[in-house]
Amino acid sequence: MRVPKALLSVLAAGFAAVSLAQDAGVSELADLLGAGADAGFDKAVAARAFSFPADHGPHESFRNEWWYFTGNLDADDGRRFGFELTFFRFAVAPATARSESVWRTNQVYIAHFAVTDVAGKRFLVAEKFSRGALELAGATADPFRVWIDDWEISARRPGAWTLQADDEGFALDLELDALKPPVLNGADGLSQKSAEPGNASYYYSITRWAAEGQLRIAGENFSVTGLAWLDREWSSSALGDDQQGWDWFALQLDDGTELMFYNLRRTDGSQDPNSAGTWVTADASTAYLTRDDVDIAVTDTWQSPEGGEYPSRWRIRVPSRGVELTVTPVLPDQELFTTVRYWEGAVDVAGTRLGAPVGGRGYVELTGYASSDDSR
Repeated sequence: MRVPKALLSVLAAGFAAVSLAQDAGVSELADLLGAGADAGFDKAVAARAFSFPADHGPHESFRNEWWYFTGNLDADDGRRFGFELTFFRFAVAPATARSESVWRTNQVYIAHFAVTDVAGKRFLVAEKFSRGALELAGATADPFRVWIDDWEISARRPGAWTLQADDEGFALDLELDALKPPVLNGADGLSQKSAEPGNASYYYSITRWAAEGQLRIAGENFSVTGLAWLDREWSSSALGDDQQGWDWFALQLDDGTELMFYNLRRTDGSQDPNSAGTWVTADASTAYLTRDDVDIAVTDTWQSPEGGEYPSRWRIRVPSRGVELTVTPVLPDQELFTTVRYWEGAVDVAGTRLGAPVGGRGYVELTGYASSDDSR
């Protein structure tokens, strides 16, 4: 569950910097990318058959999609880190006849890279933009790869991927091995976001990867291992006019189960009935979770120095699964000031499942809380 409607408009300023207005033949990118600017694009309106590895690749008949990795890592010396590496693809106009110019494109790519250094109490963020031309950025299905410059996610072989990102001051190079197959979120992979037909995405996750590699911060190198999570969505829609943002949870419990849930919030503060999630068992079977299946209570908050108050601790109950959890950020300040402003960070999980103690780790994303947030 990612990228609300106003992100598309906010991104327009960044797109102008790479001259996509000329490529698309338009003068107002915000008009193209804002809510309602989806004419000519395919929409997620019915369940479809998913095919892997093909669906790891791009879906350019849809307006937007993303490859979203998060994870928690431990260094050999015991230091704890979180990471996010995300690639977004946006089409500024539907594809038409193929241009003979290698410079011309209707695609733009954006990537966010963030590392949480728990012991150092540091949160590091970097962002890249590029046009989908001249091999500067792009995505392919066979072999699978998505990249901007030297940042990339690529497949070494089926179920074995590599993540690479290098920014001034910090870098990450990981090899990932999928411990579970893709799981479909929503109704057979169709994730409805509001009552409006077509306001939905095709959405799957790979909820558990073994991660191993190298992390560099301020010239210091760490050998790290841990777990990662992949979220994949593509659509041509945005949040509805009465929706403000969401709280997204991706929790990996140490008994081998996972919980994904996105809590959609309305502008009046109420919970949207399309809030939903997925429970994944240790053997990778899944159960669809509705709004009524999951109870979330905020038990603490964090005030951003730049304005805006975010939830900062939660109690989550899933009675049908016997789950009662407390979710706590490893650092209160994991707020990203990229093209859009949002909070996304590593969390610890503690509680019980079926009456027995259970722990875990995960990631949480929060949008729509700050005055200049992407979903306002």
